Amino acid sequence: MEITEAQKLVDEWIKKYGVRYFNELTNTAILMEEVGEVARIMARRYGEQSEKESDKQKKLEDELADVLFVLMCIANQTGVNLEEALKKNLDKKTVRDSERHLNNDKLK
Repeated sequence: MEITEAQKLVDEWIKKYGVRYFNELTNTAILMEEVGEVARIMARRYGEQSEKESDKQKKLEDELADVLFVLMCIANQTGVNLEEALKKNLDKKTVRDSERHLNNDKLK
């Protein structure tokens, strides 16, 4: 599935089941909440914190999908085509960092 198609599916879901988009500020707060859930899994499962029993049933892929869903909601309601934005962002990074990481001794 392409990103543009995914944004369209999210928009259709919102219109069918979600009634309407939450406002942009609410969705930004929800995005932060979802990112926090990903951070919790990462810190406890892959980091140095111990994982609580209640955290063990949480699935990283589900939490990452929640982040992507809300991110697409924000993009849809603000008129951002994420597929085009990502292409432009990668072009920017390529120009800016074309030699930077290759010459970084810390990465060797």
